[in-house]
Amino acid sequence: MNDSYITVRSQGHGETVIQKSRFIGYAAPCETEEEAQSFIRSLREMHRDAKHHCYGYIVGLNSGIMRYSDDGEPGGTAGLPIMNVLRGEKVVNCCVVVVRYFGGILLGTGGLVRAYTEGCKTALKAAGLVRMEMTSLCLCEVPYSAWDQVRYGVQEMPVRLDSVEYGVSVSFRLCARTETMPMVLDSLQNRTGRRLTAIPLEDQFMDWDLRAEDL
Repeated sequence: MNDSYITVRSQGHGETVIQKSRFIGYAAPCETEEEAQSFIRSLREMHRDAKHHCYGYIVGLNSGIMRYSDDGEPGGTAGLPIMNVLRGEKVVNCCVVVVRYFGGILLGTGGLVRAYTEGCKTALKAAGLVRMEMTSLCLCEVPYSAWDQVRYGVQEMPVRLDSVEYGVSVSFRLCARTETMPMVLDSLQNRTGRRLTAIPLEDQFMDWDLRAEDL
């Protein structure tokens, strides 16, 4: 099973103008083909007066579903360049649509490939690439006397701490990459004199910043 994948953080869009034609690139996360198709339909409705709505999407952590369309542009000049960018960046669970408003000047095959490639890159940059990693979550609790050790300790660790509640003791949710959670819990136990209790929750994919080697 894959323990990480790259996708976009949220919907985003950007625009470029080439030889009077407007190319508006949109990107959105999608976990199913139905979500991708719904995104495409929404943009067709939004830009009903545009000449072309070219797209590419990859769904599945193992790139099980890959679809693209030139939508009236010469074959191989629009959808395939979009798909090539997605594959080159190793992006999955993502749909990119590049809307073109024709400016009256023919760009030629090479010009179209460059334009749709740039439109896809612009969309991905606007949406923000993120690495989704398998993450372990724990519901934790410590006495107030050990809370400072936890607060300061996690600042030095690759973790997230949220949902803090102050009751009879301090409870919170701890999130860490699955591969590092045992080390994190052991460190916090040592810092708190073994006064930390942790109840494992269900693992899930969460977004973490892309590492330098992924860029």
